[in-house]
Amino acid sequence: MFRRATATLLSGATRRRFSTDLPAAPTVDSSFVEAWKKVSPNIDPPKTPFAFMKPRPPTPSTLPTKLTVNFVLPYTSELSAKEVDMVIVPATTGQMGVLPGHVATIAELKPGVLSVHEGNDVTKYFVSSGFAFIHGNSVADIIAVEAVPIDQIDSNLVQKGLQEFTQKLSSATTDLEKAEAQIGVDVHSALNSALTG
Repeated sequence: MFRRATATLLSGATRRRFSTDLPAAPTVDSSFVEAWKKVSPNIDPPKTPFAFMKPRPPTPSTLPTKLTVNFVLPYTSELSAKEVDMVIVPATTGQMGVLPGHVATIAELKPGVLSVHEGNDVTKYFVSSGFAFIHGNSVADIIAVEAVPIDQIDSNLVQKGLQEFTQKLSSATTDLEKAEAQIGVDVHSALNSALTG
């Protein structure tokens, strides 16, 4: 029963497209355009996100030996088209290792350590939050709200901040104060774990 239902869901007629299944060039949904013209003949139909997307590089037929990583923050680019062996991202579902040929995935990041592996060299960053977009063509785009190399973090300040936010959490009286203090405790706990782990 389960196999038959799964086969039906995955059949060509009902199969839902993944983002990596995008066509090489933007396409126009002619049925939508026709319907739009009937309702608003004097106004051009709106463009969809597909119209603004650049064609994706093809998925390689053989497994690449390197993963291309783009690691960006709102104000800078830490890594741009850097070829590495592996990255490990702190996803909300747990630590996620990404190797060349990884299946296309979108992962939300939580406060934790992002490590970039190149041979024997490992560069570690503490990230506050963000997203990792892993594409089927062995490209990983990692977007973080804030990040800092682990070796630039002062462990004494982390301990002091953890104590301050723990105290604020225990004395908080409003929901807003509790939420703000809990965020501080979570981030400083993750920082502490990154430094001691």
